[in-house]
Amino acid sequence: MTKSTPSYLAFDPATRHLRLDPHERAFFQDPYEAYTFLHDASNAFFWEEFGFWCFGGFDDVNKLLRDRRFGRQNPAGIPDSRGIGRDRTHLKAFDGIEANSMLELEPPVHTQLRTLVNRAFVSRQVERLRPRVEALANELIDRFEPGKQVDLLPAFASPLPITIIAEMLGVPVEMGPQLLDWSHRMVAMYVHGRTREIEETANRAAQDFADFLRGTIAERRKNPGDDLLSLLISAQEGGQKLSEDEMVSSAILLLNAGHEATVHQTGNAVRSILAQGGDPRRFFTSAEATAAAVEECLRFDAPLHMFTRYAYQEIEIAPGIVVQPGQTIGLLLGMANHDAHAFAEPRAFRPDRADQKNVSFGAGIHFCIGAPLARLELQVSLKTLFERHPKLRLAESPSFRDTYHFHGLEALTVGF
Repeated sequence: MTKSTPSYLAFDPATRHLRLDPHERAFFQDPYEAYTFLHDASNAFFWEEFGFWCFGGFDDVNKLLRDRRFGRQNPAGIPDSRGIGRDRTHLKAFDGIEANSMLELEPPVHTQLRTLVNRAFVSRQVERLRPRVEALANELIDRFEPGKQVDLLPAFASPLPITIIAEMLGVPVEMGPQLLDWSHRMVAMYVHGRTREIEETANRAAQDFADFLRGTIAERRKNPGDDLLSLLISAQEGGQKLSEDEMVSSAILLLNAGHEATVHQTGNAVRSILAQGGDPRRFFTSAEATAAAVEECLRFDAPLHMFTRYAYQEIEIAPGIVVQPGQTIGLLLGMANHDAHAFAEPRAFRPDRADQKNVSFGAGIHFCIGAPLARLELQVSLKTLFERHPKLRLAESPSFRDTYHFHGLEALTVGF
């Protein structure tokens, strides 16, 4: 029997059409109420505000992420063709970055780019960063003023991943605030309801970001180091090297992806753990327990809730749901992670669950290349934070930002 319909949405079972404003505060503060209803009503639905079919069942999302009949590269050749108008001349710099981004490409170009970049992100390489991440986490905690409240997002969650990825790339760490500003302006392009002003701001950020990286690449050509940019300059795969445009796009993708989701997930994880009450250190008693706690945090309150893909042929995805070449589908990662058919008690926070799995990093050829790094950063930073401050408490009730599908907090003010 279908559960009662949340007051802020309308669902037609006959057509499977959903009306739900993603800017509705009750929804973006707690999307899981709507997800629970939709799991019961239909895991596949046409979300009218977005204008495409969405899928939220765990098995469906996992399968569609791997289905090569869909991809990230727009068959029309224009990155992110959804916009506020057909004229994209004001997005030349932004589109130039997207055109060479491995996230927006498919084989064979995607394969070449990913193979070259992946060398820095395999687990054995990332594991070497554990002491540095731990030292940085302690440095940041040392800066907390005794007896005073602190917003963990700018004081801890944000500087840690941007510092690590900047050091990996060989970009000056003191550029961190500027890199964050450029990144925030660019990722605003993917939020529902963007405006012309947001587009122009994103384009300026893309241009400035690219100019900065071209200068850094020129310096690395003269004076190579052991950083990732130097590796990208020298690396070859099958006799082919990355072009400068590909290097710039790859570096921007790694800088943006290397911190954006991790910041949100760190905040969401601290909130989730504190909501359990008791001594938070009980979740971090061993390496295995810490890893399990992080996986449950990734499942329980993921930082990315929608991942879109284009159809490359006419496909009947499910009975009565046919998509045409070039049409978009939405894969709801946060909803999939709360599918009662895949998880026992999906709304319960249980790091020891036997059915531990999630699609928070995606799946298939676009599985997040930085997943090993993100996992390590979360494991080390959360364990260090709660060991240093086991009596950490929320000083204010945190609110989520109005940025569906990026699911992250506005602030995370805590006391000790």
